Order: sequence, then C-alpha cells, then structure tokens
Amino acid sequence: MKRILLFLFIAFALTGCQPKGNGQLIGVQDRLMWADFDPFGMLYIPMGSYHMGPSDQDVPYSLTTQAKVVSVQAFYIDETEITNNEYRQFVNWVRDSIARRTLGEAGNDNFLISQNEFGEDITGGPQLNWQEKLKWEKAESREGLVDMYLSEPERFYRRKEIDTRKLNFEYYWIDLRNAARKSQRDQGDIDRSIFIKKDVIKVYPDTLCWIHDFSYSLNEPMTNMYFWHPAFDEYPVVGINWRQARAFTIWRTQLLNNFLPNVGLTFVQDFRLPTESEWEYAARGGQDLSPYPWGGPYIRNNRGCFLANFKPMRGNYTDDGGFHTVKVDEYNPNGYGLYCMAGNVAEWTNNAFDESAYNFSHDLNPDYQYEATDTDLPALKRKVIRGGSWKDVAYYNQVSTRTYEYQDTSKCYIGFRCVMSYLGRGKTASTNTSK
Repeated sequence: MKRILLFLFIAFALTGCQPKGNGQLIGVQDRLMWADFDPFGMLYIPMGSYHMGPSDQDVPYSLTTQAKVVSVQAFYIDETEITNNEYRQFVNWVRDSIARRTLGEAGNDNFLISQNEFGEDITGGPQLNWQEKLKWEKAESREGLVDMYLSEPERFYRRKEIDTRKLNFEYYWIDLRNAARKSQRDQGDIDRSIFIKKDVIKVYPDTLCWIHDFSYSLNEPMTNMYFWHPAFDEYPVVGINWRQARAFTIWRTQLLNNFLPNVGLTFVQDFRLPTESEWEYAARGGQDLSPYPWGGPYIRNNRGCFLANFKPMRGNYTDDGGFHTVKVDEYNPNGYGLYCMAGNVAEWTNNAFDESAYNFSHDLNPDYQYEATDTDLPALKRKVIRGGSWKDVAYYNQVSTRTYEYQDTSKCYIGFRCVMSYLGRGKTASTNTSK
C-alpha cells in the first residue's frame, strides 16, 4: 500500500510540474513566422547536378580544371553584379554609424540607446539610434566630427569632404570549419569564443585602381568620377578586394536580419560570396555543356553582334558596345535571368585558388576555403575569380575558365555578387519522391 501511495505521489508531482497542454507531442509553439520570400534583387536557382569544368579543349593548357559531375543545392544569387550605388549604401552606413557613435560618446544622447523598450539596460552597452536624423550639411561643426573630414592642407579647393581613410567597418564571423575539427571539440565545450573572429577593414573602394592597373594609359577620368558620380550608379562597383567583398555580405546579412524580427519574421540564411561550383552552375543558365552563359559556342549572335562586354580583338575594346565597364543589365541575361555572367567585370568567389582543387574537392557542393593571414605566403592568398571582364579576351568569358587574384588586392576589372543558400530542399518538390 505504501508503495502504491508513493508511486501516486511521484506521478502527481511530475505531472503537476508540466506546462499546460493537450498531452501530445506538438512541438514548440508561438515561434516567429517564417516567410519564404525571394530576397530583393536576387533570383532563385534550383538544386541540380551538372558537368563542372570544360567541355572543350584546354586552350592555354593551364591544367587547372577537369570535367566532373557535381551537385549543388538550391540557392539565391544576385541578378546583377553589385552596383556602385548599392555598395555606396554600405559605405554611407559605415560613415553614419561612426558619426552616431562619436556624437553619442561626446554627450549627445539622442544618437545612442541605452535601454530597451522595457526599460532594461541593453546588454553590451549603448546601441546606435538610427531613428535620430543626422544632417551632414551641419555635421562638421558638431563636436567630435571634425576629425572625420579631411584636414585643411589635404582639401582640394577647400572642399569639405569625408576622409575615407576613417571609414573602417568592424565585423565578426564564426570559423565553423575550425570548430568542426575533432581536435577542437573539447576546446569548443569550454570556450566557444575562440571561433568568433573579429576583423576591421577599410570599406571605401580603391578608386586609384583605374590608374595603377594600367601603365601609360589615360584612366584618370575614371578615377575622378566612377564611384561617386550619379552617371555611374548602375555600373558594377570595382576597386573592391576580396576581404571588402566578404565584409559587404556580412553587413548585408545583419541589415536584413536586424529588420525582420521587427515585423514578426525570423532570420534568413546568411548572404555570402558564391562558391566556384555555385557560380559556374548559375552562369550556365541550365545549359549543361555550353561554353558560354548564352548557350552556343559563339561570342556573336546571328546578326554579328557581340554578346558580352570584353576585349573582342587585339587593341579593340569598342566593337562589343562597351569601352570600360557598362551598366550591369546592359546585355541579355542567361537562361536563369542573370546578367553579365560573362564579361563586364570578373567576380570574386569565396574559394581559395588551388590548381588541383578539382581533384580533392567533394562532388556535393564542392568548396575549398582557406583563411589566409597577413603572414601567409602569397600563394595562399589567392582567391578564385570567374567570368572575365571588359579588358579580357573571349576565353575568360567561358563558364568553366578559372583564374585568381590575391585577396588583398583591388582591380578596376573585378567586382562581385552575393548568394544565399535556400532554406529547405527547394521550391519545387521532386517527382521522384513519394508522399
């Protein structure tokens, strides 16, 4: 009898502590809603398998590619290359955030928030108040912002301009590959902070790239106007090194993910630079064995017009309709609706460059990354670029051609676009699966 009473007491105690419900396994309720939407300016690329690598002869006999069948999961990719005006939003955000922090620390509390909506102190210290307007036409006279401008001796015709050398972006990223190593598991259980990496980078483009990339060539007009003038707003941003491009993707992620909870939605996947395999898959536009994004083996259409912005003949940069860069949607898109996957500007990918990468990379979402430091050998700082540019010959326009540039260099013929992995299997369910 005592045992029965003890059992009933324990059962009552256990059930009495349970939250209210129907007693069934129903999962956690009242979670933020997930909305399956296409990020603005991006196109959906369905999952698929394709022949990665050349479908024709290796013209320069570079031996850096080989044909192999790989599979890529569904993802989003920017419809066009990132434009000057889109990147300027990033630059202006960095400029404004520095100004707000400076003004707040100088005593102007309107630009900082120290408590949340419940009156509680914000963890980590005051945050920027973006609701307070910042008028830049009066900013220089404000205490603390004088140092953001060029000093008197550096001004040209006394123009008050922001010192772009001060526009530094502090950002963080998680080294998941290092955390996944077996040797790091115990350390990760103790202190995960070792996997959180901090970086600070100057965000303003290298506008002098137009000059230093070419000797004995007049490109000063492009240096003077290309990034800031409204005439070039819809042209691809250049003068961006690989680390700046990656910083842009992290900023873009935080920009969207900080907004979504305010409208009752949960986070989306991170923006990032594309892998080689994703870039090539998207560039092919659904045409597996074609050497160019537009389909056939030719670089002209049936009317004799060139199909991309590149260097069509020796000393001739104009017969294709361009000269330097052109607007990001100037030529017809490929089968997926993507513009300028060949020509205009070459594009950074997320991958480190290794001549033999195709031999050891997996056939499932092929990817090879290496986080090079300043002390690494130059060969370890190579990052893959794809697509060819306005100054390249037709061979570099081919979807399978791979080459590289160093991660800390910026060129007037290299830009980038972002991707985002799709959350889920894909938009269209396969007909080969049972329900």
